[in-house]
Amino acid sequence: MDGYLMLGCGVLLHVAGIYLLLTVSAPQILGVLAILLLNVVGTMIFAGLYMLQPNEAALLSLFGQYKGTDRSEGLRWANFLYTKRKLSLRARTLNTPPLKVNDKRGNPVEIGAAIVWRVEETALAVFNVDDFERFVHVQAEAALRHLAAQYAYDDGEDLAAGETTLRAGMDVVANAMRQELHNRFVAAGIDVEDAKLTHLAYAQEIAQVMLRRQQAEAIISARKKIVHGAVTMVEEALLGLSARKIVELDDERKAAMVSNLLVVLCSDKETQPVINTGTLYN
Repeated sequence: MDGYLMLGCGVLLHVAGIYLLLTVSAPQILGVLAILLLNVVGTMIFAGLYMLQPNEAALLSLFGQYKGTDRSEGLRWANFLYTKRKLSLRARTLNTPPLKVNDKRGNPVEIGAAIVWRVEETALAVFNVDDFERFVHVQAEAALRHLAAQYAYDDGEDLAAGETTLRAGMDVVANAMRQELHNRFVAAGIDVEDAKLTHLAYAQEIAQVMLRRQQAEAIISARKKIVHGAVTMVEEALLGLSARKIVELDDERKAAMVSNLLVVLCSDKETQPVINTGTLYN
């Protein structure tokens, strides 16, 4: 009930008791009993008052029997025999430390996450698990380990085309992690508002090897682009010479020209020109 109303009732009962005590000239048994009754009832009303802050709830139980949850803020009142356990409903953030787990390929990786959660069902959080905060920590770690085993860290030849990875599919992985956490937290009445990866890296024992692998893949990709561009430039050069009839080249001279141009365009170092004072055949 509204605590302000009950506070006023308690004050009136005590005032009435004091008034009777002062106005009764010759105390009688009925008068004394009335005074005692008014003061006892007023004290019982005061004992049932409690205060709730915003986003705070009170679990009410009577001799071990759950009676309900009060979520209304301000001054409240309930039966003074009720046990009132206050519980915060505010959003909380859990930053998991980096965990060393194995990804889908079996490579050791370090993974960490930030999880925003709050208590949704107060009765489940208090009565269904022993310690809901520890429950959240343990289940979050278990969910991260299970999630990492479902995805590979990065793309590779052994993966299907378009398959989600931990590094490239952050949004998909985050949604999967929220669903995994929701399934684990529902037994404790916990709601997951947000969950995102905050740390993702190869473990130290394979970090250098994987770095060299990534560098090799980057070099191969760059070389492919260089060769593709060089072939296009050589093709345009031959077509331009042929279209303008600047010089007539047979197949052997074309092959020599293509070889020289590809060496110049694809080399990663500066080329040294060699002047031929004779002919191709002499």
